[in-house]
Amino acid sequence: MKRQTRQIRVGNVPVGGGAPCSVQSMCNTDTRNVAATIDQIRSLATAGCEIVRCAVPDMAAAVALADIKRLSPIPVIADIHFDYRLALKVLDGGIDGLRLNPGNIGERWKVEEVVRAARERLVPIRIGVNAGSLEKELLEKYGHPTAEAMVESALGHVRILEELGYDQIKISLKASDVPKTVDAYRLLATRVDYPLHIGITEAGTIFSGTIKSSVGLGILLSEGIGDTMRVSLTGDPVDEIRVGWEILKALGLRRKGINFVSCPTCGRCQIDLIGVAQEVEKRLAVIDTPLTVAVMGCVVNGPGEAREADVGIAGGRGEGLLFRHGEIVRKVPESEMADALVAEVEKMAKEKS
Repeated sequence: MKRQTRQIRVGNVPVGGGAPCSVQSMCNTDTRNVAATIDQIRSLATAGCEIVRCAVPDMAAAVALADIKRLSPIPVIADIHFDYRLALKVLDGGIDGLRLNPGNIGERWKVEEVVRAARERLVPIRIGVNAGSLEKELLEKYGHPTAEAMVESALGHVRILEELGYDQIKISLKASDVPKTVDAYRLLATRVDYPLHIGITEAGTIFSGTIKSSVGLGILLSEGIGDTMRVSLTGDPVDEIRVGWEILKALGLRRKGINFVSCPTCGRCQIDLIGVAQEVEKRLAVIDTPLTVAVMGCVVNGPGEAREADVGIAGGRGEGLLFRHGEIVRKVPESEMADALVAEVEKMAKEKS
């Protein structure tokens, strides 16, 4: 059962309150370069990104974000640290959300200014706690960044906003350590009903980062924790979106694009299964229609898996059987497998759309 939370809206995307877990990322472009940032946002949106965040290191970036927001096809969040004036500027520019820890802004009147402007525009604020940047007093209290320390930090920031009568809040608790992150979110979920932004921060490259994120986010989502998510990878942000969607699809929480099934190969395989599978998966990455596609390599499990898929192929000696909804369409030589399978999937996707 999904954990019940309050609902906020980031632009036109509902977060919490039973809404599906949304997938987001963060641009790695220089925010001051509007053209480059918009190009990346459009690529992210094409891949399925629903919310995007941009760094705001200075006033020039804050000014540029107004144009980025105007041109962006998806809601934009401003990542603000320390300087309340940057928050006020991006709010003036129509930003959809703030990532801002009020305890780091300084004097209370500065926080009040930001909250007043956010309230006028109904802009939510994400409190983002990172294990690598906890307050000194919490590190002294707990000895090191524990799950309890992260939750205490988050609740301290929440308290500031609540004292100002502001409840358009979502919270994240991120560490590179998977068990610590999971423990922190579990603990926080018992303390508040605000929507939670989940992620494993500094997870690593696409290989190690995908594994850590899949394990950590998979655990949380399977327990009903998580209203929006970012997979943090060292690389192209588009990969973060692809991995995020695969996690949600694997858990049966959302459907988008191809659910790809292929066997691990063994000594029974008599075709270039790896080559066919990789080519098919790459070519079908642009398909948004939810379909299950199977590429199988031998006669043991292949026909059964292929029949269960919307479209599938089961290899034999230098050839394969093409299936559609469990029915054999035709036999194709190995050299034509990828083309035949892709053509059948594209045909089905067109029919469904």
